[in-house]
Amino acid sequence: MKTTANCLLLLLLVIAPTARAQQPCSEPPFTSFTNWAQFHFSPCHTGFNPYEFILSPSTVGNLGLKWRYATGGAFASSPAVVNGVVYILSMDANVYALNALTGAQLWSHHTEYGSESSAAVANGVVYVGTQDHKVYALNASTGALVWSYTTGAEVYDSPAVADGVVYITSYDHNVYALNASTGNKLWSFTTGGMLACSPAVANGVVYVAASDANVYALNAKTGAYLWSYRTTTGVGSPPAVANGVVYVSAGYPNYNVYALNALTGAKLWSYGIGSYATTAPAVVNGVVYVGIDDGVYALNASTGALLWSYTTGDFVGEPVVTNGVVYVGSYDHNLYALNASTGVKLWSYATGGLVTSSPSVANGVVYVGSWDYNVYAFGLPSH
Repeated sequence: MKTTANCLLLLLLVIAPTARAQQPCSEPPFTSFTNWAQFHFSPCHTGFNPYEFILSPSTVGNLGLKWRYATGGAFASSPAVVNGVVYILSMDANVYALNALTGAQLWSHHTEYGSESSAAVANGVVYVGTQDHKVYALNASTGALVWSYTTGAEVYDSPAVADGVVYITSYDHNVYALNASTGNKLWSFTTGGMLACSPAVANGVVYVAASDANVYALNAKTGAYLWSYRTTTGVGSPPAVANGVVYVSAGYPNYNVYALNALTGAKLWSYGIGSYATTAPAVVNGVVYVGIDDGVYALNASTGALLWSYTTGDFVGEPVVTNGVVYVGSYDHNLYALNASTGVKLWSYATGGLVTSSPSVANGVVYVGSWDYNVYAFGLPSH
């Protein structure tokens, strides 16, 4: 999704990240291949695929273009990869399903308006939010409409799906919980500001950041208010939740990365990066990776101490991490692969446009969209 662009709309209005009681999200069971089913891999938004073993720091330098697929609009959303199919939304108002091996189009579904929201896929259904105020549920095999739900305003960001419920935010100030099978509203909660950042869901709690400078913690089953945390810094990213801590990157005016206790919302630490930061952090093995306006920072997840930084020279999107490699797109048109331990560049590829799409990495292939109207797939020659 490209969630960064959505959340940028809220930065000058200030929001707050927070957390509530959590342990890491349980990972999906390992099978013969791995799915990347929603934005930043899981409802916790950690941006970590623990089952990728083909690509590594020693092999990623051999990545080459497997295929690319051109559409009628730019891509800011993140691809979902499920059961050999890539699902992605384009700003040409279409949802596309592509063969993950060849890039051939399997189907497309036209919505009323383009979107930067990333798709979420669960139990044979594709869920997307669009700027026509709607949430769509589509048959993953055919693209046929299963149901739609209309909110009171634009839906800019990606749905999170957990335990048979679709959680979505809207510019109408509401968080919605919808039955994943029927689209019936289970509950909604009204915040004090607009919502354009994807909710994170972990251990029965939904976390959302709003333009009223608060991050809210809500009971995932009932929508009951649990707590909120307020900051004077505009928070511009979806939260990532790992090991009982909520991590969020923030922009104007203080440019901080925050770590908040998931039980209480109390600040554990903050790190002043001195640059625009509006991307969802990735959290892996005790390290927080965050994109800023000219590169990537890696911070100690326990203390906030800087471990390394890498400068691209332009704004970057949401980083993701698999098997010791950080993947991130940049406004300089490049997709980068960095060593997760050192920040050393291992590989890059220049597309024809901005890369604000957060990459998805599954089964030895890296998928990403570009503002040059193409979806790209990169893999090893021998794989």
